Amino acid sequence: NHSIFLVHIKQLQRDILRLIGSDEEVTTPEEEKLIASNNSVLKTFCFRKAYISFMFRSYDDAKEYVSKFFDCHENAWASLVVSHIYNALYTGLISFWVARKSRDAQYQYWIARGNESKLTLKRWVQSSPWTFENKWCLLEAEESFSHNDYEAAKSFYKQAISSAKLHKFVHEEALAYELAAYFYLELGEMEQSMEYFLAAHERYHEWGAFGKCNSLFEFVKSSFSPASIKSES
Repeated sequence: NHSIFLVHIKQLQRDILRLIGSDEEVTTPEEEKLIASNNSVLKTFCFRKAYISFMFRSYDDAKEYVSKFFDCHENAWASLVVSHIYNALYTGLISFWVARKSRDAQYQYWIARGNESKLTLKRWVQSSPWTFENKWCLLEAEESFSHNDYEAAKSFYKQAISSAKLHKFVHEEALAYELAAYFYLELGEMEQSMEYFLAAHERYHEWGAFGKCNSLFEFVKSSFSPASIKSES
């Protein structure tokens, strides 16, 4: 259906505008109608909202929309393989993030969701390590972080960064640096965290995600002392 295709493209365009620093456009009445009536469109809409919320570290929105994504009926229209790849990667990353924040009765649920994504990517790694290795390593790192297995997490973050760099996925290299930076910040290893935040900022800038760069800069500015930022710049 032509209208459904255009809505999918519109949702993707809106994410790109956010990443490069433009204002997000409002949802049109036609989109709202299709979201309400077509489960495939709803599922894509929820994923894209979860993705952009994750990229800008909006925890509550990321959790809300990934939950709605999971709640969508399984008979939603199949999407392109590339969509499945990114669905698995980002729903997995969000799931492990929510698991670490939960630490309650929901912890095991979110760990299981993250593992589903990780196992999906592991199968794809066997067919194309070039494309999928860095993504799987990043999910392994986030799962290890969620289980407080810090040494394993450090190893997998390094592997995710190296693999993304080797295979020229600059945006995923940026993401791996960023998530590793949050990990080291949580451990109180401020110097390593700052080094990785700066590397993430550089790679996002290279990718053209200037809006994301600004958001990351504001987070770093609020999380580190002015002296430490100056010494690393």
